[in-house]
Amino acid sequence: MPNTLHRFVLAVCLAGILSPAFAQHAETPAQHDQRMAWWREARFGMFIHWGLYAIPAGEWGGATNYGEWIRHSAQIPLETYDQFVHQFNPTAFNAEAWVQMAKDAGMKYIVITSKHHDGFCLWDSKETDFDVASTPFRRDILKELADACRKIGGVKLCFYHSIMDWHHPDYTLRRGWEKDRPLVGADRARFIIYLKNQLKELVTSYGDIGVLWFDGEWEEFWTHADGKDLYNYVRSLKPDIIVNNRVDKGRGGMAGMTSSSEYAGDFGTPEQEIPETGLPGVDWESCMTMNDNWGYNKNDLHFKTSEDLLRKLADIASKGGNFLLNIGPKADGTFPQQSIDRLRDIGAWMRLNGESIYGTSASPFHHTDWGRVTQKSLGKNSRLYFHVFDWPKSGLLEVHNLGNTVTKAYLLAGGQAVPFRKKGFSLSLQLPAAAPDPVNTVIVVEIKGAPEVFHTPQIEAYHTEFISAMEVALSLPGRQGKAVLRYTTDGTTPGPKSAVYRGPFKINKNTLVQARSFVGKTPVSETAQQQFTRVTPPAPASIEGAVPGIKAVYYEGNWDKLPDFKTLKPVGEEILPSPGTGRMAGKDHYGIVFEGYIDIPADDIYRFILASDDGSRLYVNNRLVVDNDGLHGAREVGGAVPLLKGLNAIRIEFFEKSGDESLSLSFESRNGSLKVRWRCVL
Repeated sequence: MPNTLHRFVLAVCLAGILSPAFAQHAETPAQHDQRMAWWREARFGMFIHWGLYAIPAGEWGGATNYGEWIRHSAQIPLETYDQFVHQFNPTAFNAEAWVQMAKDAGMKYIVITSKHHDGFCLWDSKETDFDVASTPFRRDILKELADACRKIGGVKLCFYHSIMDWHHPDYTLRRGWEKDRPLVGADRARFIIYLKNQLKELVTSYGDIGVLWFDGEWEEFWTHADGKDLYNYVRSLKPDIIVNNRVDKGRGGMAGMTSSSEYAGDFGTPEQEIPETGLPGVDWESCMTMNDNWGYNKNDLHFKTSEDLLRKLADIASKGGNFLLNIGPKADGTFPQQSIDRLRDIGAWMRLNGESIYGTSASPFHHTDWGRVTQKSLGKNSRLYFHVFDWPKSGLLEVHNLGNTVTKAYLLAGGQAVPFRKKGFSLSLQLPAAAPDPVNTVIVVEIKGAPEVFHTPQIEAYHTEFISAMEVALSLPGRQGKAVLRYTTDGTTPGPKSAVYRGPFKINKNTLVQARSFVGKTPVSETAQQQFTRVTPPAPASIEGAVPGIKAVYYEGNWDKLPDFKTLKPVGEEILPSPGTGRMAGKDHYGIVFEGYIDIPADDIYRFILASDDGSRLYVNNRLVVDNDGLHGAREVGGAVPLLKGLNAIRIEFFEKSGDESLSLSFESRNGSLKVRWRCVL
């Protein structure tokens, strides 16, 4: 087994990103597991974004790149957007056809936009006339879908519901470009009553609703207290309903995971991405578009291939998550043909291989370079599903570090036996010459007991650089049985006589730490290694005439990534108390460069979290610390750097193309989060 450079784990993050999103409503762990059981079994669902925005089909004012955010992105006045109500007439809508298509694709639940951010409702709500009953269509779309789910069976209906509302006068925020919608008379408390009344309609009028999938919680209108209250309110109406974490304020950007158990919600919601590794003990669901837009855009033909989507499904299941795959129906009520084709292909694979997805748990292996692994328990024993993406040219599939006895191996589709040989902790599978399914062939391996996989040890520390000393900890993740962890700090590879790890240790010089697990004298894992470096940071600045705040210099332009601001002419500047969009808030197509100093209280390693929508970068003392560039939704990226006490130069570059905008910077040392002073020179 070759030495490998183990991915460095920032210990400071472990207690955050891996914390489950616990429910606030009183229930025992057993009751929680029972409530989540159908959702964990399902693994695969259909997301549907449908509303008035399907009518312009992504086009406005000569541009063709809009989707469900078109009212905001194209800055359409409310009275103009409202006219779509009189055009919404999807006469080709067939609820049974939609549900059957989802079922045939192997999907177990549907999440449809009961109300998106534009405020339009797909059912006949007693709380508003801005709904389907006011359109030429008039039919209750949600009722027809509920009836179809009951008739066809096997598909559970769920609702997406936006907290944010661009239409309701009592939603006490306006788009930055809206100058014709004053807030006079707006009543926040009245809006929350409206929101709750609509949710009561949804939860009590359509039968067995599985999930309430909230969104739009990130604006300052919504608070943590609101989130907990709404979660408890919904659960009081239907105790067994499942609620996503966007009901509250704990979501960490598009990564979607809740950082603390204080926040409400039953599962995390990564958006357009798949976590790099599994999240043990945490329920999560990746929602993703088939092309580039959630709502229908007739010019958006950038569809993911069926192969890509099938492998994403296996990847997500192998990490213990659910896959919520989006469709943006046309204004007439039909699905785009590209979506229909992909659903057909996925369904064909699922009919043969669905067992390897439904009700499975995350892979016991951290990494397999040939594909992915899912698993199920069979009483006291287990079944492993090897999803082989890259068929080995040698015909041998080698799996190492497996401690269990193998009793059987065969192809899931067809049941053909697969010859195997187990020697020590290595398994060799003799595969057919050609892959039966070139996209994803599933091989079933049955083993005795629960999976015992000897993982590469983890090396944990606050950072790989330090100023005077750093504490290092080692760990063996997963079920390790009789494995013993041994390590070295002198550059040699750990062997059966190397030191046994018994607890954290300190280093005070440049050190290569290596670790490996052993059963007796036999190595049973790969070797983890991490170089730690002692550094001397740049001296703090000595400046006079500094004033509180940070200087913001503004630019205008339409970019897809950060430009070279040094070549551009600014359109203005101001001093802000901390980084923010300042006077550019509510606009599109602009950039900002922030320059100043942070007053660091002590010599230490400092971790920075830069969150933005769209791209941003952070430089500290002219060193790139965080790169969060490119077009994306709200996303957090972190980086760490050693700093000395005093004034340290900081530069943040940011650009906003269109849609939502946000920018924030937080930082902490090993002792926790900090509130430091900003300084700048006029």
